[in-house]
Amino acid sequence: MARPVYSPPSVRGTSVRVQHRHVIYVQGYDPRGLSQYYRMFRTELRKFGRLYGLTTSVSRPKGHTDGEFAHESASWCIETSGDGWQTTTDYDFLRWEDMIQRDLAVPIWRTLIHAIAIYWGLVFSGTMGRFWKAHWRFATFISWPHVLLLNGAIWSAGIAWLFALGLQALGIHGFLVGCGAVAVFVAVLGSLLKYTEKHTYLLYLMADTIFTWQFSHGNRPDWDARIDRFAQHLVQVAKSTKAQEIVLVGHSSGSFLGSEILARALKLDPELGSHGPRVVLLTLGGNMPIVGFHRVAQGFRDNLRLLAVEPSIDWIDCQSRKDVMNFFPFDPIAGHGIDAGPARRNPTIVPVRFREIIRPEHYNRFRWKFFRVHFQFVMANERPHAYDFFMIVCGPVPLRGRVSQPATTLALVDGTPTTRENAWKKLDLGAKSPTHTGSHETEPVARRIG
Repeated sequence: MARPVYSPPSVRGTSVRVQHRHVIYVQGYDPRGLSQYYRMFRTELRKFGRLYGLTTSVSRPKGHTDGEFAHESASWCIETSGDGWQTTTDYDFLRWEDMIQRDLAVPIWRTLIHAIAIYWGLVFSGTMGRFWKAHWRFATFISWPHVLLLNGAIWSAGIAWLFALGLQALGIHGFLVGCGAVAVFVAVLGSLLKYTEKHTYLLYLMADTIFTWQFSHGNRPDWDARIDRFAQHLVQVAKSTKAQEIVLVGHSSGSFLGSEILARALKLDPELGSHGPRVVLLTLGGNMPIVGFHRVAQGFRDNLRLLAVEPSIDWIDCQSRKDVMNFFPFDPIAGHGIDAGPARRNPTIVPVRFREIIRPEHYNRFRWKFFRVHFQFVMANERPHAYDFFMIVCGPVPLRGRVSQPATTLALVDGTPTTRENAWKKLDLGAKSPTHTGSHETEPVARRIG
């Protein structure tokens, strides 16, 4: 199994104190969408402010005014101030929930048949074996709904068999007994799936499997069209924003969607990362192999190679062993069999240990709740730490600077006044041009950031 490559961080753009940042957030395959995400964001922002003693405020979400794009995204603004710094963050939320909800509205029987066919296709094609080799926990996770389905089918078959015995005891035989048993089996299994879904997520996970298979095979033109529009939006932001840093965040399935958006934006504008603000792709809890491991997904792998060698952008990939819904440890380039050669510079892989950012009593409470663990990547810390999603979004240090000098960056908000003053000096975050290319010493602790 390919081991992560810890790339030396670029220094371009890390010596600027960020007073204005533009974040573009790419959600994963989550039907809840804008309303619930915004409520979570607002709640977690308050926790973030209390943890570090910061002043924070967030505006209400507003839709864009650009025709069709107006229904596909929303934005809000965050103001954050600390000891000697203040940052404004424009936050764009890219939306997919309308298409996801349509997927989930498909009849149960069709979802089951399609997902089962895809799963066994993965098994016989060897793709599932590659999943097991890359990360056995993720392979177990995507197999779990099929185990649950088999269990439900066994119980339903047992009830149907008892019903058939009852019919036979009443003197009913032959064809009518068979029809009755089948009807009971279907009714019981359907009821089990429907009324236990909020606990098992079986149908949701199967719909997710269907989507990723279709996307990897180029069978989702609706998603491709929206990705193209999001790529155009990124190009427009890079040309027009006054921000000093643009961070494209992809969480969960948003990791491969975000990489596609950035790659297509680079094809629209090869100078994307040279207009002024540094463009950074931040992938959190990524699961790129669910697309990239399919043989037909050559275009996706070509786009990954483009990002691996592109000098005008940075790519930070955060992974966690505890999160069964991401691949850990996994190199998104070498792990896909991509040889980028000596020109490779991305991504920088950062392991994150949730045990270090959550208080022990809370960590033990949710450590086996897989979706809760998965979302910790984009939730507030309970303990100060070098990895902090809201500090990435709201803090004064560029993302590259956070990765290259995590201990010093943390000292800005979790140190004594003297320590903070020394951290400012070491980071050299003065009012300089966003394209400043001075050389800075980096701390050799990127491997230990989590």
